[in-house]
Amino acid sequence: MPLKFEKVTGKDWDQIKYIYETGIETNNATFETQSPTTYDKWISNGFEECSYVIKDGDLLLGWYKLSPVSNRTVYAGVGEVSIYVHPKAKGKGVGQLLLNHLIKTSEENGFWTLQSSIFPENTASIQLHLKQGFREVGFREQIGKVNGIWRDNLLFERRSKLNGIK
Repeated sequence: MPLKFEKVTGKDWDQIKYIYETGIETNNATFETQSPTTYDKWISNGFEECSYVIKDGDLLLGWYKLSPVSNRTVYAGVGEVSIYVHPKAKGKGVGQLLLNHLIKTSEENGFWTLQSSIFPENTASIQLHLKQGFREVGFREQIGKVNGIWRDNLLFERRSKLNGIK
C-alpha cells in the first residue's frame, strides 16, 4: 500500500502522542518532558492547515506540525517546524518525505520562513534539515533545561524562494 499524507485530526491522536512520547524519551527531540493530555491541547498552538501525518495503511509513520514563532502580525509568515518519526520508520526516508511535504504545504499557505531549534546531539535531524535547504543561523547556549540539565540549541531556518526573499 502506498504511503499517504493526511491532515492531522483527533482520530490519530493516540498514534501522534505515542510517536511524540518516544521522541521525548530520547532527551534529544524536545525540551518537553511529557506530551499534552489531549489532541486539542496539542494542536492548539499549531496551524492545522500545515500539520499532517504520513501513513502506511492504518499505521502512522510520522507527523509534522507547523507552529507560530510569535503572535505578532509581522511574523505571520514564519513557522516553527516539529517533525517526529515512528521509531520503526527511522532511517527509511520518512523524515525527508515529511519535511518536503511541510515545505510545500507551508509555501502554499504563505509562509516565507521556516525555523527549527535542534539539539546539537540530534545529528539525524540536523542532517535532514541541511539536505532540505535549511541553514544554521545561530547557537543558543543553555537556552532551556531537560530533566534539570541545561541544554543548547542550534537554530536553523529555510527561506522560501517563492516570495522574492534572499
